Amino acid sequence: MNDNNNTQDILQRFIFDGTDIRGEIVTLSSSYQALLALQDYPPQVARLFGEFLVAASLLGSSLKHRGMITVQARGNGPLSMIMTECTQGKNVRGIVRGDFDNLDGLSSLHDLLGSATLAITLEPEGKERYQGVVPLDEDNLSKCLEFYFYQSEQLPTRIQLAADATSASGMLIQQLPSSGDKEKSEEDWQLVSSLFETLSSDEQLQLSHNDQLYRLFHEQELRLFEAEPMLFSCSCSRQRTENALISLGREEVVNIAEEQGLVMITCQFCAQEYRFTKRNIDQLFDPPAPLLH
Repeated sequence: MNDNNNTQDILQRFIFDGTDIRGEIVTLSSSYQALLALQDYPPQVARLFGEFLVAASLLGSSLKHRGMITVQARGNGPLSMIMTECTQGKNVRGIVRGDFDNLDGLSSLHDLLGSATLAITLEPEGKERYQGVVPLDEDNLSKCLEFYFYQSEQLPTRIQLAADATSASGMLIQQLPSSGDKEKSEEDWQLVSSLFETLSSDEQLQLSHNDQLYRLFHEQELRLFEAEPMLFSCSCSRQRTENALISLGREEVVNIAEEQGLVMITCQFCAQEYRFTKRNIDQLFDPPAPLLH
């Protein structure tokens, strides 16, 4: 195993040699802090947001081609929506929407989201979009995600998520289809699952990846792969914003500009502002003819 610093933003895959079990472990620190710095989330909202970011990171690691995976919950509680995304390139972003003013004494998943659903959306570039939806009926996000894997992929999966004010961490183990002795495969899974369930949130947030895995599985033949960096990166751009304005139509955009003096679009994920003057709008809808040489 290669040593790593628990303050880094990294994801690592691992496998148990001689078994049909794989795993992933991720820590988000600077990217998590960068996202929190853009919003004034109360502590319990920030922690839940951190768990959703880690969940998207773990699920996004399965992307083999360019694309994105989204983990989104919508409910009727004080928080109306939590959405986090991870791209194949290991870029994460996300946002929380809701009423943050009356959350005293509320901390659980159900307290914050009320009656809610969890949607996992896979958007591979150039291919068909897929979405799986499950109810948020369990006590925590980890259990809801495990139920999602049970429903959608029929692969036994265990997930542990944790977050505090400074970092967020997660680990996933999954039993793959048996490649040999099914009885041995089941015994291996029961053993690894039992060990996995002894991992505490404090250990996830305080120990390095190496130390977490050694504490749990030092008697197993575990192979840990190289760390892959995770980053906070927003996919917004001026070009995308221009395309959104064009889709609104010239009349509506011009009316907004006349009322406000200009059109200003602020990205909800990264707070980047895009300003369009009357001249910009005219050029947007009446681009100059290309020069002929």
